[in-house]
Amino acid sequence: MRGAISCQPSALSSHPTWRGLQPAGSALLPSVSPVEHKRPDESGCGRHECLRHAGRVVVGAFLAVSAHAAAAPQTQSVMGIQLSKSGESLSVPMQIVILMTLLTLLPALVMSITPFLRIAIVLHFLRQALGTQTVPSNQVLVGIALFLTMLVISPVASDVYHQGWEPLQNNKLTVDQAFDAGAKPLKAFLVRFAREKDVKLFLEITKSPAPHTPDDLGLQILIPAYILSELKAGFQIGAVLFLPFLIIDMVVASVTLSIGMVQLPPVMLSAPFKILLFVLADGWNLVIGSLMKGFYA
Repeated sequence: MRGAISCQPSALSSHPTWRGLQPAGSALLPSVSPVEHKRPDESGCGRHECLRHAGRVVVGAFLAVSAHAAAAPQTQSVMGIQLSKSGESLSVPMQIVILMTLLTLLPALVMSITPFLRIAIVLHFLRQALGTQTVPSNQVLVGIALFLTMLVISPVASDVYHQGWEPLQNNKLTVDQAFDAGAKPLKAFLVRFAREKDVKLFLEITKSPAPHTPDDLGLQILIPAYILSELKAGFQIGAVLFLPFLIIDMVVASVTLSIGMVQLPPVMLSAPFKILLFVLADGWNLVIGSLMKGFYA
């Protein structure tokens, strides 16, 4: 009887006999409709069903991925590099370590074995000669040097890619063979700008035999020799850039001293004249043009 009453509360409450049996204060009790009545554990069961369904989906996805990984070839590779034609390759963690190491050394390589070194030094000397402390800013100078470097080094990078990296990815060459093939364009570029005196210095330091041809030189000799040569070239260009602006500083300083303006810094008066001279002579075109012609000569 109690179950029947709880199942149909609205029907019994509307019966005249039931209304007569209700106590006087029962009108204050709220009536329960069939829509509002829920069992205590009904919502909990729904949540449990949702969790079970989500668990089935996760387990199914994990099993599918595991089956795909088991069906895939065992020689997985992050960079697509294999050590030999037989398909042997480094383990994935080792390849990740090598890749992260190369990415860490990439800025030093870009600044050392590319025209970026000379261009950055020349632009720094130019800013010092003009007397402008932060104009152009370091970011602007680095951006100019970087894009000019990309313009000069792009043919070399293309040759290195086609001669070394592509055959290595297609498993036509081993790592050692691909390294030797890709180093040939880079060696040809470094030999063009490395001075013989600097090459001889590092040959004597390492006690290496004298090469018969420039192609016989190793990168361990060419790279430091190229860096020294580029440093010297950059400082030579910087010294030449300083000369006309140094003359302006000397003239302004002598004029201010002769008229008794001792407390006025000559740099404040000479800076507008130096900037005006640089703009009238189209200095940016001359400097950048001379740098690029030096690399393409």
